[in-house]
Amino acid sequence: MGETSGILTALGGVGLFLLGMTMLTEGMQALAGQSMRRLLRRFTRTPLRGVAAGAVVTAALQSSSAVTVMVIGFVGAGLLTFAQGLGVVFGANIGTTLTGWLVASLGFRLDLDMLALPLVFMGGMMRLFGGARVRHGGGALAGFALLFLGLGLMQAGMAGLGEVVTPERFPGDTALGRAQLLLIGVVVTVVTQSSSAGVATALVALDAGAIGFGQAAVMVIGMNIGTTFTALLATLGGTVAARQTGLAHFLFNLLTGGLAFMLLIPFAPLAEAWIAEGGRDAARLSLVIFHTVFNIVGVAAILIVLGPFMALVRTVLRERREALTARLDSRLLVQPAVAVDAAGATVGDIARHMQGLLIARLSPSGPARGDNARLRQAMRVLDETRGFADNIDSATLTGPVRWRYADILHILDHLTRLAYRMAQDERVATLQRASRLARLARITRAGLIRGLSGDESGQAEWFGRWQEIVQTRERRLRDELLAGAGQDGDPPGVALAQMDAARWLHRVNYHVWRIWLHLDRIERSRESPEGIVPSPAREEARADVRAD
Repeated sequence: MGETSGILTALGGVGLFLLGMTMLTEGMQALAGQSMRRLLRRFTRTPLRGVAAGAVVTAALQSSSAVTVMVIGFVGAGLLTFAQGLGVVFGANIGTTLTGWLVASLGFRLDLDMLALPLVFMGGMMRLFGGARVRHGGGALAGFALLFLGLGLMQAGMAGLGEVVTPERFPGDTALGRAQLLLIGVVVTVVTQSSSAGVATALVALDAGAIGFGQAAVMVIGMNIGTTFTALLATLGGTVAARQTGLAHFLFNLLTGGLAFMLLIPFAPLAEAWIAEGGRDAARLSLVIFHTVFNIVGVAAILIVLGPFMALVRTVLRERREALTARLDSRLLVQPAVAVDAAGATVGDIARHMQGLLIARLSPSGPARGDNARLRQAMRVLDETRGFADNIDSATLTGPVRWRYADILHILDHLTRLAYRMAQDERVATLQRASRLARLARITRAGLIRGLSGDESGQAEWFGRWQEIVQTRERRLRDELLAGAGQDGDPPGVALAQMDAARWLHRVNYHVWRIWLHLDRIERSRESPEGIVPSPAREEARADVRAD
């Protein structure tokens, strides 16, 4: 094989390997994406559990970049806190080492064509003739097979370059040489968008004798750092928490890279001695062991100083008051399930904000200056959120995610009607003029404050009971107003205005109750989706009729 042919064959192998990685990741995300998202949300309550979850999910998806970007999206959408997201990001570094182990242990010992070609055929048939899940599984299977076909082409290409590409052609074991090798590793990962492909390439080059162990090890350290590029891109335009997660990922990989160089000092002589006895097998295993060890050591080290590390990141990127719609990143629309969760977190924020405005409007001293402007701003936020929800591809949603989407639409409807009623200044003013209405308004306001300050898991039940209390008092007050109409010298229109204001109180309480009912359903479906059933539209309609 000539030099040009060897280069083209090796490059084709890298491309085939990248295509396989992409197909495997996309197939696994489509096949088990919901389960992976549920696992990340459920098993990240402590940093250590987050590390374990991140390692498992990355090993399954075969892409630390995909997992890191997913986590940044979750943090930006408010589904994971900054602290929870960090554990998963750290664990992704450990999970991504599985690719190296697969390549080192299987890729050089088996007849790759005999192994991979039947799998490509099976995967192709599954994609062509299977149902939705079978098609996704077929894509993942074909992608897995393409990994090994690409690896075989890389091996063949490097074999043809054995006399051209030698360790002497690469930078040597000096400070400048290591910096150059590190940069090569970073560039390879940034260009290919896959540290796994870079590690596989390094393993092939090491196996072919094109580079030595020390050179391969430094390049792998660079590849580990280069994988942060995709995550940093994903944070552009995101929330502060999302950018903090991306920055933490970058700083963590820099720290891990520094520790890896320190580990290389005692590790390299041991590896060289083993390679002298064990040959190419020992060389490959030495590299993947080094890759795994320095990532595990990096995670262990960062967990020890996690508190100060998080404080440092928060100092660099300080928290600030963000727009209520900060989570509604249009890039999330390519993952409809994540977009639904972002919209769900956003309507929750809007609900709390508008309830605060309602409490202010029911103040005994009357609405404060600027309340109307804040209400108009809340209406604009509602319009923006509704536009985001409308752009979600609801046809692809299934099961609990589809039900959550329906709950979000119900909440937006109630928030819109609540905002419309809150803008009725005359009815608010009537509440302050009549003593009996003012007392009912104070009771209502106290209930709203009590509900907002309590445990959110019980707010739907609290507001449901409170709405019944207000409704009972409103009906009693209406009967009293009707019985006394005209007896105190006021024109009949006064009694009608007061009844209308009392009914206004009942209706805003009703909207608050229904909002919290749907928010509670959203939260419970995230925690235990099998225990939630869709909210029937008829039930909502009957509740609306009862409210009127």
